[in-house]
Amino acid sequence: MKKFKLLSLMLVMVSTMTIFTGCGTKETVKAEKPITLDIMDISGTMQLVGDAIDQFKAANPGLISEVVVKKASVLEAPSLLKSQILAEDMQTDLIFTGIDGLSNAIDRDVIEKIMPNYSSSFPELENNYSDGAKATYKLVNGYGITYVFSPSGPLFTYNPDNVPNVPKTPEELLAFAKANVGKFTYARPANSGPGRNFLQGLPYILGDSNPKDPKTWDKTWAFLKELDKYIDYYPTKTGVTFTELKDGKRWVIPSQFGWDMNQRIIGGIPQSYQGFLLNNTTLVSDAQYIAIPKGLSEHQKKVVTKLIQWLMTPKMQAITYDSGYFYPGPSVKGLTLDSAPKASQDKIKPALRQQYDDAIKTLPSATQLDTENLMKALEMWDELFGSKIKR
Repeated sequence: MKKFKLLSLMLVMVSTMTIFTGCGTKETVKAEKPITLDIMDISGTMQLVGDAIDQFKAANPGLISEVVVKKASVLEAPSLLKSQILAEDMQTDLIFTGIDGLSNAIDRDVIEKIMPNYSSSFPELENNYSDGAKATYKLVNGYGITYVFSPSGPLFTYNPDNVPNVPKTPEELLAFAKANVGKFTYARPANSGPGRNFLQGLPYILGDSNPKDPKTWDKTWAFLKELDKYIDYYPTKTGVTFTELKDGKRWVIPSQFGWDMNQRIIGGIPQSYQGFLLNNTTLVSDAQYIAIPKGLSEHQKKVVTKLIQWLMTPKMQAITYDSGYFYPGPSVKGLTLDSAPKASQDKIKPALRQQYDDAIKTLPSATQLDTENLMKALEMWDELFGSKIKR
């Protein structure tokens, strides 16, 4: 018995000290420490995901010790990631981004191809998506996981005191802009979800031959060139357009279901402001993605994949209803507003316009452009109208 106790004690000592392998080398065995989770937020997703991450941290104190969030623009994020990779000093563990930021990151080769490389960690991912979310997921060829989803727009938010008769067609919108110079604008598409929605929705409304190829958008580019005559400048952020709408500088701006709702909930615009859709609208869906940067250690990857698994559970997905910012929000199927936390329901239900759900149920929908064509469309827009961007 004493010999057995002595042997056990020796084994315990060895397990916490240096182990010599059979080939004469040595390996130090130690428990992995919790990581500081460094998040790069390119798309404002933290307002949707922050609570879920806090809950994961509380439930897994051995995995995450602290959460640090760094915001970056679509244009600067790939350079920041590339410099960390080249320096072999990866200071980013997880990325939240729209398809614009994802496209830039793919182009600069700074993110992992999640699927199929991590398929064992997410075996039911596609089966759990709603149809719309699944389409946005397939659009990015495995480089991102669709976290939140919205059919989106293009919707237009307006002040009914200034616009008693809303435009119903592109021609009427153009006539409004001409008669009210400076009262309509939209944010630069490369920096704005509503701006991209407006740009990508026009080919469907105007009847361009191939809405998926910006090089064929003869009607869209002609329309935007004419509209440009009556626009003084293009802001670089969606929030600026809503501030200018509230202040009376603008009377109509392109919007999305989530932006229109959220701005009324948080007081960004008055409750009395309304929204409209143009005839022949196809809803261009929007999504925000989770991406994994290159250069992570195996331990970092382990923590990050466990967190993503957590974020994609129905309970955590229901949190993404939030304050309507990305309405509806959840990318997994079967989650209604009644599954959201009561605080979210209390905010959203009074602000919910019936036209949102009617449009979602009745109008045709399409994904955004694939990453290559989206980059091309944004470049073409910048070439044509970039001189009037107000930074």
